[in-house]
Amino acid sequence: MKLGVMMALFQDRSWEEALDIVKEFGAEAVEPGSGNFVGNAHCNPDELLADEKKMKAWQKAVESRGLFVSALACHGNPLHPDKSFAEANAHTIRQTILLAEKLGIPCITTFAGLPGGCEGDKMPNWVTCPWPPYFSEIVAWQWKDKVLPFWKEMVGFARQHGMKHICFEMHPGDWIYCPERLLNLRAALGPEICCNFDPSHLFWQGIDPIEAVRKLGEAIQHTHAKDTRIDPVNARWNGVLDTKSYADEINRSWIFRAVGYGHGVEFWKDLVSTLRLVGYDYVLSIEHEDSLMSAKEGLSKAVALLKEAMMTTKPGAAWWV
Repeated sequence: MKLGVMMALFQDRSWEEALDIVKEFGAEAVEPGSGNFVGNAHCNPDELLADEKKMKAWQKAVESRGLFVSALACHGNPLHPDKSFAEANAHTIRQTILLAEKLGIPCITTFAGLPGGCEGDKMPNWVTCPWPPYFSEIVAWQWKDKVLPFWKEMVGFARQHGMKHICFEMHPGDWIYCPERLLNLRAALGPEICCNFDPSHLFWQGIDPIEAVRKLGEAIQHTHAKDTRIDPVNARWNGVLDTKSYADEINRSWIFRAVGYGHGVEFWKDLVSTLRLVGYDYVLSIEHEDSLMSAKEGLSKAVALLKEAMMTTKPGAAWWV
């Protein structure tokens, strides 16, 4: 496996400056944002596709530093009830696929999106319980009328352009927030539906990331390294469905942490070992969203811990068998 960095944390730096920081920390891969929620400060598909010289210069900046692009990140909501918002997000996903095709990048990372609760709704509706019955009706309508039709069309577009891995991140507030839903969509539409495995979103839901890796298996085609700490005091009396701001750390039931600040090195060793068991040998892309420390400090600590946990060479022959 190789270490990578999700580049949204360096949006305030130029592309070249951000790449230099990644190189300085000893990572080997980058995952730049190409628009939607993660921004396009380092990678604007519309601009790069329109100017081949600019695209080649962008790629050269990566390769000249001995780095490679693990994925293009375009996390958004192409199912939003606001048609203009949804269409803009869908456009970015399509443009990201086209750019990945031109650059030989094997996957994109994104969200499935979240529709409203019915036709004419104005805001997305994330359902977390089955009763009263209208909640179950909403989920069934979202799946049949919104999720399946949109992604069936997008998978067809991806196939036309050689994109084999559309990697969904299982995230709160998205229609695909757990392994079961991701696998249901994959079963319905095909192997292009893959997983960008991020354990941070599973911890607070009570999902065991190690068991989730075993269940997802070959569906995992990209991985984020990000941690979560559940606050035992706040969670005991207020549960984990917490809508307070991520910046209200002391009162939240859980917050995102840098790798190692929610779970120790033993967990991360177990995670990378289980990823290897299911055949994953690609990138651990560090995503820093820890509001208690700076980007550079969080990246530094994550790199140090993951270098201890990772296995970077192929296993040898089992001579003891």
